[in-house]
Amino acid sequence: MPKNIGIDLKKTLLFLLISASLFADAKIYVGANAGVYNESLDTSSKSISTQIATLKIGYGDISSYGIEFSLDYVNNSSEIFHPNDGVKYGINVDLLKAFDFDLFFNPYLRGGFGAGAMDSTAKANQNSLAYGSYNLGFGALIPLNGDFDLEVGYHYRYVSYEKTTTTSAITKSHVNTMFTGINYRF
Repeated sequence: MPKNIGIDLKKTLLFLLISASLFADAKIYVGANAGVYNESLDTSSKSISTQIATLKIGYGDISSYGIEFSLDYVNNSSEIFHPNDGVKYGINVDLLKAFDFDLFFNPYLRGGFGAGAMDSTAKANQNSLAYGSYNLGFGALIPLNGDFDLEVGYHYRYVSYEKTTTTSAITKSHVNTMFTGINYRF
C-alpha cells in the first residue's frame, strides 16, 4: 500500500470516529467517589487498609462507553517504606465500557493506567516516592434521573513503586478498592 493511501485512510477513520462521537448521546460528567482502600506489598507481609477519595471528570454515554480522568487522595498513615510515610496522590485515565440490559442499572468494565506520588522520606533527599499502576475494575451505574447517577464499583490496581536506593528492587503491590459515588452529567 502506498504511503499516502495509508495516511489518508488513517485520517478518514479518525474523522469518522470523531464525527460519530459528536452525534452520540455522550455527555461530559463530573463525579466524586469514596471508598475502602487495601494495599498489600509483594516483597513483605505488609498490608495497608485505609480510605480513598476520588474526584473525576469524564466523557461518555451512561449505557455505552466513557473515558475518565480521575484524581485520587489516599489517607495513608501506615508505614509502607519508612515510618514517615504519608498520604498518596494519584492521577488515572480509564476507559469504561457500559452495558444496557434494560435493567435499573448499567454494569460496566473499566481498564486504564495511573501514576502518582506518596509522601515519604524513604528515598534520600526526597519527600516523595513515585509510582505507576495498571487499573482494572467493574461496577454499576444507577441512573437517578436525567442528570445524576449513583456509582458502585471495585478497582484492582497493580502498582510499581520507584526504587528507594540504586541497589534496591522495584517494589510492587496489589491494591483493591471498593467504592460508591455520585456523578453529574451535563
